[in-house]
Amino acid sequence: MRTYHCFWLLFWAGQPHQSFLTPLSKRTSGFPEKEKVLVLSGNSRRDLHRSKRSWMWNQFFLLEEYTGTDYQYVGKLHSDQDKGDGSLKYILSGDGAGDLFIINENTGDIQATKRLDREEKPVYILRAQAINRRTGRPVEPESEFIIKIHDINDNEPMFTKDVYNASIPEMSDVGTFVVQVTATDADDPTYGNSAKVVYSILQGQPYFSVESETGIIKTALLNMDRENREQYQVVIQAKDMGGQMGGLSGTTTVNITLTDVNDNPPRFPQSTYQFRAPESTPPNSPVGRIKANDADVDENAEIEYSITEGDGYDMFGITTDKDTQEGIITVKKALDFENKNLYILKVEATNTHVDPRFLYLGPFKDSATVRIQVEDVDEPPMFSRPAYIMEVKEDVPINSVIGTVTAQDPDAAKNPVKYSVDRHTDMDRVFNINSGNGSIFTSKLLDRETLLWHNITVIAAEINNPKQSSRVPVFIKVLDVNDNAPEFAMFYETFVCENAKAEQLIQTLSAVDKDDSYSGHQFSFSLAPEAASSSNFTLQDNRDNTAGIFTRKTRYNRHEMSTYFLPVVISDNDYPIQSSTETVTIRVCACDHRGKMLSCNAEALIHPTGLSTGALIAILLCIIILLVTVVLFAALRRQRKKEPLIISKEDIRDNIVSYNDEGGGEEDTQAFDIGTLRNPEAIDDNKLRRDILPETLFMPRRTATARDNTDVRDFINQRLKENDTDPTAPPYDSLATYAYEGNGSVAESLSSLESVTTDGDQDYDYLSDWGPRFKKLADMYGAMDSDKDS
Repeated sequence: MRTYHCFWLLFWAGQPHQSFLTPLSKRTSGFPEKEKVLVLSGNSRRDLHRSKRSWMWNQFFLLEEYTGTDYQYVGKLHSDQDKGDGSLKYILSGDGAGDLFIINENTGDIQATKRLDREEKPVYILRAQAINRRTGRPVEPESEFIIKIHDINDNEPMFTKDVYNASIPEMSDVGTFVVQVTATDADDPTYGNSAKVVYSILQGQPYFSVESETGIIKTALLNMDRENREQYQVVIQAKDMGGQMGGLSGTTTVNITLTDVNDNPPRFPQSTYQFRAPESTPPNSPVGRIKANDADVDENAEIEYSITEGDGYDMFGITTDKDTQEGIITVKKALDFENKNLYILKVEATNTHVDPRFLYLGPFKDSATVRIQVEDVDEPPMFSRPAYIMEVKEDVPINSVIGTVTAQDPDAAKNPVKYSVDRHTDMDRVFNINSGNGSIFTSKLLDRETLLWHNITVIAAEINNPKQSSRVPVFIKVLDVNDNAPEFAMFYETFVCENAKAEQLIQTLSAVDKDDSYSGHQFSFSLAPEAASSSNFTLQDNRDNTAGIFTRKTRYNRHEMSTYFLPVVISDNDYPIQSSTETVTIRVCACDHRGKMLSCNAEALIHPTGLSTGALIAILLCIIILLVTVVLFAALRRQRKKEPLIISKEDIRDNIVSYNDEGGGEEDTQAFDIGTLRNPEAIDDNKLRRDILPETLFMPRRTATARDNTDVRDFINQRLKENDTDPTAPPYDSLATYAYEGNGSVAESLSSLESVTTDGDQDYDYLSDWGPRFKKLADMYGAMDSDKDS
């Protein structure tokens, strides 16, 4: 017969609020006697049996935030195999087993060791089992049960933001949506009213209201004006427990800004404005600024100014300064105090962005009166014309008046004016002007053919204040008179063949005239009276401003007469008639039967240079030979040319030998042998200069060692003698520098700085024997010796 064993899970249960509010210091304290037992059979955990006064449960309930001093009692595990002899052991596993929840292994009592928070973990799943203490084998199958944490109202509502920012247009209607605030409660929304949140307004009435369930903030007051108040701070409260007494609450701040609308028209602060403008104010210059005030901001405060009425409507204009919203009154035309000294304008200011919703508030524009007083200034004289054009004949005598300019002071004082010519425009002083009446007259003779137009500038200045002056251009045109005789259009030099026939045309003549002819030039040609009867040629006037020269006889002989000079008289038809006599040169030449010239005395006509082709070829060959000779000579000189002693950009022949090589000091053995500079005896005969390439190898001459304390004169004379006898010395004057300086030099130092420190006195009397060039030096050193003696 199979035996079924049951595992009972017992716990105390009763009314939820009564049992959970009572602290459980002991297992049986505060709980009713009613028990609920979970019986699990040994073969199946699903076989549940209900006995009298007993219920089978698989979950426990436990209040959160337990504040008692003892462990909180949860329930009891019991197996039907438990005989009370201590042979069974109860064990617990699952969420929080051994830490949050502990079990008495002998009795099966379960207790919570810590305060539990439903918001952290609302449900714990545990497994219970009874095992044989001696064998360690389970006597019952493992049973699973749940411990649910019952919620209490321990969390206040929290807003999603600490501070809300919102804005609405001013003048909004009542009930206009502003912003919605949201608060959340961490308590269990399914258990009681712990998480039921209700909104209310603590600060911000009567301007705003809030919906209690949604948290939507709306306007509650009509026509809120931004110009009166722009910022509002509203405090909203969220309270749980449906807002009942004892509920927890939280608050948030909502900053609400009223944005601007165009509900205010522009207004001038005064009805009349006064300005003054000097009459010398140039056009487009500002006269003054006016401003209409607008309580709105940004584009709602933008204003456009205009002149609507007034006697200065065409004299002044107004523009808007976009940065300051001011109206700038400017001058459109030149002002004249003597003509009009007061202008009255009506200026209107209008909003550029008008909101139709607020037109009922009145027209969004305003007007003001502007009075502009024109001030008199000392103006310069004004000419009667902006420019003058005058004409004068070129044959007028000096001091002839050609015209008059007029200027007067426009001021009421009518100061007298004096005139003058700007000499920068009349450098030759051809014209002058009467300083009193402005009449312009000539001071030199005119010539139209030299200069047709004279452009001068006349200055008019007040006598009392010469700084007040004005200028006017005067254009003077020189009119032509017939004062130039016609002349040949070119120089005529022609020839006639020896075998020419009579009445043969040999040259056509034409003439020009510098004068200007309104009806066109008409020239007449004729032979001079002295040549008309005895000439070998005749002249025929073609009546078209040209004439032809014809032969009078049949043959000419160049050996008898090689050149003829034919005088021709040219006249014009203007008044007065002008005429001139021009000469035509005619050479007699030998010609072939076709009339082509072969040779004549006038070879310059054919070869202007006077040289034949053979002569030109000979000259060219001579030039080529000369060039070849110069090139060969230069090549020979280059072969003979010795390598320069000076390698420098500047070759100075009265010569300073300069070595622009800077070595590395005494340790530099790759450059120059510095030991040579210290001791002339150390010269290596086999060492050559490294800076030039020698052409001929000469044996280096050995320089005699200078004696100790050698006199400077003897040292120089010795070196001079050596250079004079040296065949390798340069053939031109040379300055040799002996840089023997220092203790290692046999010649010792040549510096006058070191000589001062020597104990021995030096005798410089020999300087007087060197001639007048050393006289100054001898006087200086002689004077030093005298000072020492004294």
